[in-house]
Amino acid sequence: MKIFGKVRHRPSASWRKATDRAFTLIGDGRYEDAGALLTRAADLEPWLSESWFNLALLHKFRHDWEQARAAGLRAVALLDRSAGAPDWWNVGIAATALQDWPLARRAWQAYGLKVPGLPARGGPALAPDREPLAMDLGSAAVRLSPEGEAEVVWGRRLDPARIEVLSIPLPSSGRRWGEVVLHDGVPNGERTTAAGPSYPVFDEIELWAPSPVPTWVVLLEAATEADRDALERLASDAGCAAEDWSSSVRLLCRSCSESRMPSAEGEGEHLDPHDHSEPGHPGPLGHRTAGELWSAERECGIAAPASLVRGLLDGWVADSPDTREWRDLEEVC
Repeated sequence: MKIFGKVRHRPSASWRKATDRAFTLIGDGRYEDAGALLTRAADLEPWLSESWFNLALLHKFRHDWEQARAAGLRAVALLDRSAGAPDWWNVGIAATALQDWPLARRAWQAYGLKVPGLPARGGPALAPDREPLAMDLGSAAVRLSPEGEAEVVWGRRLDPARIEVLSIPLPSSGRRWGEVVLHDGVPNGERTTAAGPSYPVFDEIELWAPSPVPTWVVLLEAATEADRDALERLASDAGCAAEDWSSSVRLLCRSCSESRMPSAEGEGEHLDPHDHSEPGHPGPLGHRTAGELWSAERECGIAAPASLVRGLLDGWVADSPDTREWRDLEEVC
């Protein structure tokens, strides 16, 4: 078979050596040096889709989306097959980052996904293809700031590369409730639920759309779980959010975070194969709970505009002043 006038063959030893060295450098964060080697590899074997796939991957790591799109398109032009090829997935991520919706739709469809607004095989589009995708792919978890103080939160998948954050992230992540993040395509961990379903955990690539809603932390005195739940419902009804960080936050090591983990500990003594504590001496990374009685003092995260947050808390207290109090409200993100 001839491509660009060349007979297709196995990549040369020089190509393999440059490519292997480049990925070693990528692992060390030396993207500029890796780029020089991958560019050399593409010059050596320009008819190989892998040459351009590797460059597209590097540009994705660098968040250079224009270059990632250009290299990705060269890669898919050289594919022997298209359906299911990861080359198309990288093109889809780059197109989504650039809000190039016609190309994003084309990429996801070429990968083999059913895309709203596009027919299965040719024919006119069913919806304007320049509008943002809205595929409603269900719930998933996303790991915010995966290279820093990583935090796994819940969200709603808008399309194969974007998640809307529905949890209230801790301030250390630098993220807010309601933000949309661009995420990688390969899950890096899993969360299971008591009801049975499991959900993939995707790694964040970058912030795609910021949220104007600030994050607050407040100390609550909630006599019962029902009092705490009432605040969460009240916030939701107001178009905001409240989350009891005292019960929803767990500290996991990297190995456990990137594995198959239950989304909640449940009640009573709970042991799992990822528990790093010792009997009688639970460590800060242990996943053991002792089924303790309810503690009235709760640290709660609230996502709400400054003009609403105090009124929200006051209204919560007014509904049951004998069992509810709040103090020490602070904006943290």
